[in-house]
Amino acid sequence: MRVLLADDHTIVREGVRALLAEYRDVEVVGEAADGVEAVEKARSLQPDVVIMDLLMPRMSGLEATRAIRQQLADVEVLVLTMYESDEHFFEVLQAGASGYLLKGATSADLVAALRAVHAGEVFLYPSVAKKLVGDFLTRVGAGEEQERYDRLSARERVVLKLVAEGYTAQEIGARLHLSPSTVQTHKVHGMKKLNITNRPQLIKYALRHGLIESDA
Repeated sequence: MRVLLADDHTIVREGVRALLAEYRDVEVVGEAADGVEAVEKARSLQPDVVIMDLLMPRMSGLEATRAIRQQLADVEVLVLTMYESDEHFFEVLQAGASGYLLKGATSADLVAALRAVHAGEVFLYPSVAKKLVGDFLTRVGAGEEQERYDRLSARERVVLKLVAEGYTAQEIGARLHLSPSTVQTHKVHGMKKLNITNRPQLIKYALRHGLIESDA
């Protein structure tokens, strides 16, 4: 696994490099001291994963993450930060990062996070994951709509969220390892359970219940 370190503190980069040197399946191929350099080196070095700090000069880690994910679809981003606030990790996930790890984590946590995002999974530090789940449960509506949502299968929930975000059946199928026809079946069944007949209604529902975020 080829890794690029992006942090404006030299001592942090040196520390992370030293920790990763203990693992044979991880190779640090470069370092960046700010967001602009992180994007440039991601382009030139084509790492598998960028370990990204959020607060950096010239370009923030959030902006750098967004740029890398837009320009380099095969490069994953793991944010390594001191910030545990809801605002930060929601923005990071929206920007396209696949992992969010706090600097208080252990080296084992860091390597586990790297391996997870490299495998195409999402990694959230336990305390962050707990907040995310809590926020989601708070946002989901009550009463009849809650009952409707509860009737959805896990697969239907994932498919409808991706449909609301604008992905096609082919793109969703590729992400979930399903055929486009199976994706369409989940979509139809899910929308029927929610009493929704078209995508605009689905988008409104998803925004109202916090399943997706508005760009506004």
